[in-house]
Amino acid sequence: MKKFFTSESVTEGHPDKLCDYISDSVLDAFLEQDKNSRVACEVVAGKGEIYVTGEITSNGTVDIEQVVRQTIKEVGYDNAQTDIDYRTCKVQINISKQSPDIAMGVDKSLEDKEGENVESEGAGDQGIMFGYACDETEELMPLAISLAHKLSRRLTEVRKEGILTYLRPDGKTEVTIEYEDDIPKRVDTVVISTQHLSDVSLEQIKKDIKENVILPVIPNELLDENTKYYINPTGRFVIGGPLGDSGLTGRKIIVDTYGGYARHGGGAFSGKDPSKVDRSGAYIARHIAKNIVANGYAKKCEIEISYVIGVAKPISIFVDTFGTNTIPEEEIVEKINNKFDLTPRGILNYLGLKAPIYRKTTNYGHFGKNDLPWEKIIEL
Repeated sequence: MKKFFTSESVTEGHPDKLCDYISDSVLDAFLEQDKNSRVACEVVAGKGEIYVTGEITSNGTVDIEQVVRQTIKEVGYDNAQTDIDYRTCKVQINISKQSPDIAMGVDKSLEDKEGENVESEGAGDQGIMFGYACDETEELMPLAISLAHKLSRRLTEVRKEGILTYLRPDGKTEVTIEYEDDIPKRVDTVVISTQHLSDVSLEQIKKDIKENVILPVIPNELLDENTKYYINPTGRFVIGGPLGDSGLTGRKIIVDTYGGYARHGGGAFSGKDPSKVDRSGAYIARHIAKNIVANGYAKKCEIEISYVIGVAKPISIFVDTFGTNTIPEEEIVEKINNKFDLTPRGILNYLGLKAPIYRKTTNYGHFGKNDLPWEKIIEL
């Protein structure tokens, strides 16, 4: 049976991703000075203005405005007429400290308070987190989101390396995969929308993007004469970034995870220190799911972990291998319980999450990058 599945990605210049990148840059700046910083940093971008808000409790001292401007510069935004200028944009900062009511539950878990011999922090919020892996790609990610991310990354590379000098930072990609009996067979459709300078023709953009972005990224065996290409389908994309559309931290949660191929608990990642299980719980769930597949216990696997604010241990663990398991799912759950400490402190220590590693997670997906600790393959 044939079916089609589509995933999208965005470049680091997309207005929502710009906000994510600023949030994670602020987080890393505080973690560099104080590894126990509590950070929940939200950013809004629009019409020449950046607004930074949230709650930060730290012994570190960070010039947040400087971090904001440096991050915008790094992305490549320097034109107030077409997007935003890091030198002249207005930066507003409205930061408070973490609520003492939340801190009370995070600093000491309910189990610890009740004498259960669980010396651990509590979860920073209630919530459900999902992790997923499958054997469609080397990095054990779904093929559609893997290719969409690679196209977005390549779109940025050809701009920053001066290969296509007329490109600007904003851009989006989309890839549709055709499946036969749940096996990916070919790329049916490729969509790329990229911001550009006004003095280049659409014909030139289409030619250059296909030659310099699409063909170097997508394996030739996945393309055929019926593959459809949509490059800047509106015909013009000059005004972009926060001038073309407002941006907001945490609005690209499907881009950040599995491209819609797996379920999502609803929590965003960027700007949150790892005491927030929205982030750390999703990372350990991916680590577990990836290693279930890598160890040959299933061809695809989805993990759900759920937490209660102030409580250290998860209240449930759910495993779904979609009928591809080679051992009983009950045995997989037992392996998880025996191998992993899924309390917030256990996750932080196991994955080393108090390090300032979050800027490199922001763009082109939080999963599938082999240099991140939750992507490490272990014996399970």
